[in-house]
Amino acid sequence: MEIKYFRLIKTIEEEGSIANSANKLFLTQSALSHQLRELEERLGFKVFYRKRNKWQLTEEGTELYKLGNSILESIEKGFQNIEQLRTGSVGTIKVSTECYSFYHGLSSFIQKMGLLYPEINVDLVLEATHQPISKILSNEIDIAIVTQEPINDILSNVEVFEDEIFTIVHKENPLSKKEFLDTNDFSETHLIIHSFPLETVSVYDLFLKPNKITPLKISAIPLTEVALEMVDANMGIMCMPLWALKPFKLSDDLEFKRIGKNGLKRKHYLVFRKMDKDKNYINDFISNFEEDFSK
Repeated sequence: MEIKYFRLIKTIEEEGSIANSANKLFLTQSALSHQLRELEERLGFKVFYRKRNKWQLTEEGTELYKLGNSILESIEKGFQNIEQLRTGSVGTIKVSTECYSFYHGLSSFIQKMGLLYPEINVDLVLEATHQPISKILSNEIDIAIVTQEPINDILSNVEVFEDEIFTIVHKENPLSKKEFLDTNDFSETHLIIHSFPLETVSVYDLFLKPNKITPLKISAIPLTEVALEMVDANMGIMCMPLWALKPFKLSDDLEFKRIGKNGLKRKHYLVFRKMDKDKNYINDFISNFEEDFSK
């Protein structure tokens, strides 16, 4: 039985007659009479008794009216739920990281998100780099990518992956002869980083600073291509995870050395406000990020 017939029965019962129902259903009285006659012929029983200006449901019609109300209410509720889901799946996500080097891994991911979720707009907020946690708390960004789990009652986080940082050296650099680099190996080097402050540079914050080691010279080169060219010219060394180097064509003269005997590893977290954790578009971003970067 088609939905239109349930609407017809409900409207006639609540409006009292075909004449009163016509405007409500945006159909002529003739069209409504035809629909009702067609329905009763299909069912094999009368739905309404016509008594002068008052229409009254038959016993069978009463059951249809109850069933129709239940069905129509269920449909309405379903569409409301769908609308809530649709609305919750649309939004803009402002993202930043604690280090410029991480942006190299985000471009292809954001491109994929644009194809799979055209309703979600992802904005990279470079101005929030180095201070993403404070920017989340001030509602200037929505998601931060950091390497230390923040402790804050307002924030929630998801651990997404672990990586290892390697030192990149030219094959003629004396450090290339070493199996791995210890803290003292950095004391007489020219360390090339992406940007200051030093506390945002993982090799310094996690490895050198705890051992009170500061390289002889430190240069901030924000462009990875330029930094790699300097290392290829044996003008210094740099430290990066291997995944961040995938977009670049690397010289055969470059070598990769572990930092410390067991390697310098760090965990990465997606941080967001707890109040946003029920938003579908935030969860879509997080689940896809985990899928892409945990490989």
